[in-house]
Amino acid sequence: MNAVVTATGLTKAYKNALALNDVSFRIESGRIVGLIGPNGAGKTTALKAILGLTDFKGELNVLGFDPRTQRDQLMEQVCFIADVAVLPRWIRVSEAIDFVANVHPRFNRAKCEAFLARTKLTPNQRVKQMSKGMIVQLHLALVMAIDARLLVLDEPTLGLDILYRKQFYHSLLEDYFDENKTIIVTTHQVEEIENILTDLMFIRDGRIVLDTDMDTVGERFAEVMVSADKAATARSMRPLDERQVFGKSIFLFDGADRATLESMGEVRRPTVSDLFVATMKGTYA
Repeated sequence: MNAVVTATGLTKAYKNALALNDVSFRIESGRIVGLIGPNGAGKTTALKAILGLTDFKGELNVLGFDPRTQRDQLMEQVCFIADVAVLPRWIRVSEAIDFVANVHPRFNRAKCEAFLARTKLTPNQRVKQMSKGMIVQLHLALVMAIDARLLVLDEPTLGLDILYRKQFYHSLLEDYFDENKTIIVTTHQVEEIENILTDLMFIRDGRIVLDTDMDTVGERFAEVMVSADKAATARSMRPLDERQVFGKSIFLFDGADRATLESMGEVRRPTVSDLFVATMKGTYA
């Protein structure tokens, strides 16, 4: 596989704080990567570096380009949806389409209009007349009509209700993603993207603390629910985390022998949310 993003020793400091601390990672083509971390972990800074929106130390290659010096060429291959609306409130739907068509060489007007035909948006409608969900629909239609190799999503469904969020990710998979495209997404609603991810990256205090594919998550990590009489044995195996549910203890293990865990209780694959909580334990202490 070809790497879409390769970072080596990526470092970014704001005054006396390190937003990215000697970070190295690689993202292959045709993957959907969840970049997950608590507030202030460095997620948005990493995305800004990839998009050429901030300077940094270290090496970063995105689609064969250096974001610092070749951003114009890079952005012909990249699309970005931020956590805040960037469309001007005065612009009409038809004007937004005309604008993107005139500035982006890989924009497909017919494809965009086909997406919008499934919504309640009308050509003369202005952004200031739209709900937040409708603005996201317009933004998504504009972006999905661009034949970009890399799509970067920074909290794309922030503030939307569950129906709009479900529709957003369904459209992303059904109408946009294929083996030639790569998606990087950050969100705090990890349970909603777990089933679409191919890869998972946890970032904490400017460092990548977990970088793996979703198949490996199921092989490497396991949760086991044990009764009180076996809790001490489970604790002796040094679990990543322990929590109590209905009088029983649930332990999360990394790399533990599956047969041993099964002898203690019911074994299951942890959710991304549970794995995240265990990995980030103590972050807000």
